[in-house]
Amino acid sequence: MGARIQKNITPMQNAYTKQQMMKEKVLARRKKLLFRRLIAFSFIALASVYLLVSTLITRNHQLAVKQEEKAKLTKSLAELRKEKSYLQDEVVKLNDDNYIAKLARSEYFLSEKGEIIFNIPEDKKKDDDKDVSY
Repeated sequence: MGARIQKNITPMQNAYTKQQMMKEKVLARRKKLLFRRLIAFSFIALASVYLLVSTLITRNHQLAVKQEEKAKLTKSLAELRKEKSYLQDEVVKLNDDNYIAKLARSEYFLSEKGEIIFNIPEDKKKDDDKDVSY
C-alpha cells in the first residue's frame, strides 16, 4: 500500500528540490566511486599479501633445502678430513724404510737373507665360536 501512495505523490519542481536531488546524485556517485576504490585497493592489497606469503614460503623451502645440503656437505667434509689425516699418516709411514720393509713382508711375503716365512692359516674354530648365539 505504501508503494501506491508514493506513486501518487509528485515531487515539487522548484530550485530547492532540484538542488537536493543533485546533492543526492552526487553523494550516490561519490559513494559508488568510494566503493570501487575500496574494491580496487582490497584487490591490490590481497595480491600483495599473496605475493609476500608465496615468496616467504618459497624462501623457507629453499632455506630448508640449503640447510639439508649444508649438513650433508659438512658430514662429507668431516669424512674427507679424516681420510686426509689417514693418508698423511700413511705418507709419513711410507717415507720410513722400516715400515716399508715390514709392509713388504706382511703383504707380499718378501723375506730377507736367511729368513723363512711360515704362513699360518687362521682357525675356523675361532670364527665358529664367535657366530654361535645362545
